Formats: sequence, C-alpha cells, structure tokens
Amino acid sequence: MFTVLAMLAGAVSYRQVHAFIRTHLDRLNSTFGVFLRKAPAYTTLRFILQGLDGAELERVFRQHAAALARPTAEGRAIPACVAIDGKTLRGSFDAFNDRKAAQVLSAFASDGQIILGHLVIAEKSNEILGAQDMIATLGLTGRLFTLDTMHAQKNIRGSPGHR
Repeated sequence: MFTVLAMLAGAVSYRQVHAFIRTHLDRLNSTFGVFLRKAPAYTTLRFILQGLDGAELERVFRQHAAALARPTAEGRAIPACVAIDGKTLRGSFDAFNDRKAAQVLSAFASDGQIILGHLVIAEKSNEILGAQDMIATLGLTGRLFTLDTMHAQKNIRGSPGHR
C-alpha cells in the first residue's frame, strides 16, 4: 500500500518509493496501524515487488472491486455507470522483434471512482472483443457503459473481421 501511495505521489523508482516512505513514515504508521521503525531499504522494496504474482494481485484486486459493486442498503447497485477505455502503452513496441505496442483496456466505475479491472489486449485481438470479455468477466451486466464510438457497430461478435 505504501508503494502504491508513493507512486500516486509521483515516485517512479524504488529509491523514490523508499524516500516517500521514509519521509511519511510516522503518518503512514498511524494511518494504517503498523509500526515500522524505519522505511525498508529500496533493495528490499524491489525484492518484495518483484516477488509478487501479477495474476494473483489482479485476482485480489478484482475481488475487492467486485465487493464495492454490491448493492447498497437502498437497493442501488454500485457502480451504475462504467467507463471502458483502451490505451496503448507508450514505448512498449519492439520494432526489432516485430512486436506491436501493448494495449490495455480499463473499466472505471465513475460513481465509486475506482478502476474495476484492466485487461491486456492480445496482439491478435482488438478492443471491441476485449471490452465484451471484460464486461462478462467482471459481471458488469445491467450497467450503463460509456465506450468509444468503435463499439457502436452491429454484429460485432459474428462478423468475420472480428474473430
């Protein structure tokens, strides 16, 4: 959690994450009820973060986001409105190995102001199919969606160009 907060504050390296934690250690300890005597070394932070299982982290993240989307006492489902958008990751292409730039699709609950999940779009796939798969995977039926105009096509799944 401390690393996420550091990155939100602009940290882009392990050393910057360490500096953020060191600077804000007292406040972080009191806010989260932990009692670190000092900030972990940047090499320790790197070791911990590199040891994380990305798929497991994504599963837990989606589980947490789904819990936020359960109906409230008033019977209103959260999130009522979900924005889905794809982005190409800058600098992710590899011309030498003929690999296209990576594309990531995100689902954002505007009511709760939280990202519900993200999906890396396979190189042979497209954003349209990815959005449909994401909606089904996250169980987001019955919501109002905002998407790019490319999603306003007829017969998306059945057309030969979108398999």
